[in-house]
Amino acid sequence: MKPSKLNTFTEAITILFVILFLYTGISKLMDYTVFKEQIATSPILAPVSRWIAAALPWMEFAIVILLAIPKWRLKGLYASFIIMILFTGYIISMLTFNKDIPCSCGGVIELLSWNQHIIFNTVFILLAAIAIAIEKRINNDKKRTMAFITEPNN
Repeated sequence: MKPSKLNTFTEAITILFVILFLYTGISKLMDYTVFKEQIATSPILAPVSRWIAAALPWMEFAIVILLAIPKWRLKGLYASFIIMILFTGYIISMLTFNKDIPCSCGGVIELLSWNQHIIFNTVFILLAAIAIAIEKRINNDKKRTMAFITEPNN
């Protein structure tokens, strides 16, 4: 694939993550009381539910900022990758220990079944991994080009 097409592809993935995290972060804040109560019902998160409920929407917004700034995009993609793995691990643990926990995802995403969540998250994990690989390749190509341009003639 040509560099311009690769760049367009990573930008499309980045936009998907920006939409996802803006949407879920805003949904959590708009229904904060419900979100906080749902987190508190989780046997895994109950001891730290207050902190997670307060921090999670803002973490999602922080990832959006990282993704929106081109020089920080790779960090944002790594953060997206990690948080989606954490969300998926949480869902799998909930399926293992207790299937009756409400979803605290925010917005229409909470209408998904747990299995649909795993599929949804897995797709986003794969998209993040692909975007990371492409972004690293693009960054390495830029570094090589700059090294070639700035290399003194002997």
